[in-house]
Amino acid sequence: MTALTRLAPVLALALAACTLAQLRAPDASPAAPLATALPPTPGTTTGATPGAPGPIPDGFRVKVLRLGIDLPIREGVVERDVDQQQTPEGYAFHLPGSAIPGDVGNAYLYAHARRGMFLGLWDARVGDVVEIATPDGRTLVYVVAEVRPRVSPTDVSVARSTPDERLTLQTSTGPSPEDPRFVVIAVPRRG
Repeated sequence: MTALTRLAPVLALALAACTLAQLRAPDASPAAPLATALPPTPGTTTGATPGAPGPIPDGFRVKVLRLGIDLPIREGVVERDVDQQQTPEGYAFHLPGSAIPGDVGNAYLYAHARRGMFLGLWDARVGDVVEIATPDGRTLVYVVAEVRPRVSPTDVSVARSTPDERLTLQTSTGPSPEDPRFVVIAVPRRG
């Protein structure tokens, strides 16, 4: 049994907890973070342990200008986002254990499905440009390669480590724990 297979029930519970916590909040649907630690992403260069990604440093931003998304990125906190059900608004969150944008692997970000946050992902199209501003002033440019509007809450395949660099953006599609997640996968722009 793989680590992600064993984590599937925990990930589904995390999604349900965060979704239920946001039912009280006004304005669109809740955040649906897949907020739990993942196994280390092979080949990453950021983090305290060689080969294991650490928390995302301050100063990263995610931008999808066509969709009105421009958010600072903070490290997700399982206790806060899942156990306490208090995912803050106004940020995108980096899934602990996933790659840091710009490193090899799957950099996984999640945010509320609210105006000015990740609600705009619902209108994402293949070819859309996603930019990640880094603390050192670089801009990493990604292009949307896949839009998956109905990913089951128990499907953790989108959060798995990858041998290539990619950026996965996730939000919710509704208030129920059974509602699918909305996932956008982007790859580095070449050339």
